[in-house]
Amino acid sequence: MTLPADDAPAVALIVNGTPARLVGDPTRPLLAVLREELGLTGSRFGCGQEQCGACMVLIDGEPAYSCSREISSLAGRSVVTIEGLGGGRGLHPLQQALLDEQAGQCGYCLSGIMISGAALLARNQSPTRPEILEALDRHLCRCGVHNRVVRAVQRAGAVLAANAADGAGA
Repeated sequence: MTLPADDAPAVALIVNGTPARLVGDPTRPLLAVLREELGLTGSRFGCGQEQCGACMVLIDGEPAYSCSREISSLAGRSVVTIEGLGGGRGLHPLQQALLDEQAGQCGYCLSGIMISGAALLARNQSPTRPEILEALDRHLCRCGVHNRVVRAVQRAGAVLAANAADGAGA
């Protein structure tokens, strides 16, 4: 990223495993920076009020709304978007499971759902249906694919558990 001036405020963080130095207004929302400056368009603008979950990203491994998060609060932190969820190793098991379960219709909500689902699976590879529903409760989806999404989270958990048992990791 090009510096507009030597004294411009900058925020250094890690985005999808790559160092980033963001220059400019430190109160800009993370979502705008991801989409407009870094070209990472998988996280979506939905409501802008932390009500729909379309903008979710992982910040230091925890799901967080990016629509209202100022970049100044992210100095030295790690951000993972849907584009980086697989960690450079291809699709994350949850991304593959969502495809296998045909859990997407319009797809607008899915990037946020995958972020929250992956965070749940990082903590618990065998979540119960109520645990999955609780983890995904912050997401608004109007397509009616909830049962398929729950099955996809369970399927991905089984894959992650099998990989861990084989020593392959996620």
